Amino acid sequence: MTRVEPLAAITAATRDLLASAGRLGDADMRAPSLLPGWTRGHVLTHVARNADGGTRLLTWARTGVEAREYPSMEARAAVIEDGAGRPAAVLIEDVRASAERWAEAYEAMPDDAWERVVEWTSGARRPAARAADSRLTEVLTHHVDLDAGFTAADWPADYVARMLPNIVAAYARRDDDAPRLRVRATDTGAAHGDGEIQVSGPASSLLAWLMGRADGRDLTGAEGVTLPFLY
Repeated sequence: MTRVEPLAAITAATRDLLASAGRLGDADMRAPSLLPGWTRGHVLTHVARNADGGTRLLTWARTGVEAREYPSMEARAAVIEDGAGRPAAVLIEDVRASAERWAEAYEAMPDDAWERVVEWTSGARRPAARAADSRLTEVLTHHVDLDAGFTAADWPADYVARMLPNIVAAYARRDDDAPRLRVRATDTGAAHGDGEIQVSGPASSLLAWLMGRADGRDLTGAEGVTLPFLY
């Protein structure tokens, strides 16, 4: 069986995101996030629509009836833009309600449905279990992007330990000019990759850098290394 990310981890990450968002007012939602071109309202709208898209994928896997994550990438962009300017209370409630719908879809999944292959908007076809991994990644990553006090250093250690080798491997699979890396986490001793460029530092800092959420200034060996956008 493919490993399925526990619902408890996703629920906890969502609760923390909602706590951060709950401290923001209407003006804060119009302020820039850490993602170029997106306000905090864009980030929260994206998190909510991602939950709804994930709910559709899980429903597809459970019922066998095709239910697309989004009709297209253009439709995805449009629905995020349309929702970004809403009041803070509406944005926060949208994140909360959509997360609850996603959790209900998760709980309705029979064990064998997690292995059924569904198709993401990108065209990637993967077992439905990846929707749970993806949801946790979305919530934790965009919590950082919200720029509301939560940083990569706050990511759960087990999440960082699982993600770091996956991201290094993703770079190694690319056929563009992505650097070939070997990274070593100075706080855990874990090393990943066999590339000629060696970068070291705290595990969460390495992951944030690789995911484009940090400039790498607290890492050794990262200076001058150009990373393509990965996520």
